[in-house]
Amino acid sequence: MSDMTETTPGWLTTDDLEQARARMPILYVEAVPVRVDDSGEVTSVGLLLRIGPDGTVSRTLVSGRVLHHERVRDALMRNLEKDLGPVALPRIPTAPQPFTVAEYFPTQGITPYHDPRQHAVSLAYVVPVTGDCRPRQDALDLVWFSPQEALSEAVQSEMPGGHGVLLKQALAHVGCVI
Repeated sequence: MSDMTETTPGWLTTDDLEQARARMPILYVEAVPVRVDDSGEVTSVGLLLRIGPDGTVSRTLVSGRVLHHERVRDALMRNLEKDLGPVALPRIPTAPQPFTVAEYFPTQGITPYHDPRQHAVSLAYVVPVTGDCRPRQDALDLVWFSPQEALSEAVQSEMPGGHGVLLKQALAHVGCVI
């Protein structure tokens, strides 16, 4: 028996992940990347532009699973680097307390959050980034919006699954007027 615990990104096969999603909630972290001024006030919010499996284009937040035997702080850093690039220079909060816990259900209407694939529980954070953000993986682009633009009906309508609600909560949490 090995003393090492396997934590590589492929810790579950695609089939194993589908089976797990069908049987239990999966833990995620979500991050709202922001730029802040010298006084700590949010000046802009970064939203990813993605193409979904069905071909729809949407705006979304940084999001990803917490792997087996991975600290929440490490999962946050890994997913920020995966989505924003290795030189985004995120400032992970000193206390890993989320601003909210979002519960995604495969059935719409239970909460504002919906994920047709699974029941997921997501710890959500606002994370200032100071470096050069270059989207990787399946993101097409990262667009920076002022808080007011991010809260506009046009942007909110492009955020499926409750991410618009989560963005509103994040901005309220950091004191941006809704």
